[in-house]
Amino acid sequence: MKKIFVVDDDPDIAEIIKKYLEREGFRVTVFHDPDSLLAALGSELPDMFILDIMMPGMDGLELCREIRRRGNVPIIFVSARGEEVDRILGLELGGDDYLTKPFSPRELVARVRTVLRRSAAPPPSEEEIRVGDLTISPARREVIAGDSVLDLTMKEFDLLYLLARHPGQALSREQILDRVWGMDYVGDTRAVDDVVKRLRRKMREKGARTVVSTVWGYGYKINV
Repeated sequence: MKKIFVVDDDPDIAEIIKKYLEREGFRVTVFHDPDSLLAALGSELPDMFILDIMMPGMDGLELCREIRRRGNVPIIFVSARGEEVDRILGLELGGDDYLTKPFSPRELVARVRTVLRRSAAPPPSEEEIRVGDLTISPARREVIAGDSVLDLTMKEFDLLYLLARHPGQALSREQILDRVWGMDYVGDTRAVDDVVKRLRRKMREKGARTVVSTVWGYGYKINV
């Protein structure tokens, strides 16, 4: 049974989310503020977080950053802030989907299933890839640079794996969005740039010699 943590300061909305998800077979725990969630997080994370954005104290975006420091669990935002810039920011910070209030509980359940299915889907191939000084294992979802393991999020791994499968070939931002975020993604191509920046920083910190290069006005490629 999949375990989902819901964080929303509106008890009525939180109860509706809990009711519908439990009816579909999920195990749901509700928190009404980020502090209580963080206090409850131990060594084991849930299978998904559903986060409101506008909460007193730490908001949902800050909470998303904190969760991403701890692991790569899927995150769905539910928020009354429906402007495109809010949606883009939420997805760029590591959210996997964004639903605007008021929403249909059935639509939320459908999106939960979609995100869980997408996050659990294995890459097309299970064979290790070696490109430059990187060894990429899709079965373990692990990247080694020299003797060091890179601590990557799901999208950082998937983006690097995609580029490594096409060494020296430039892929457009739109191609990367389709293959890493999915064709149902609605947002700005800047999401790709944000992930590449974080990926490059982590590669530099581990001394990787392989470089993800910018193809100006188009996209990215991995140098060989």
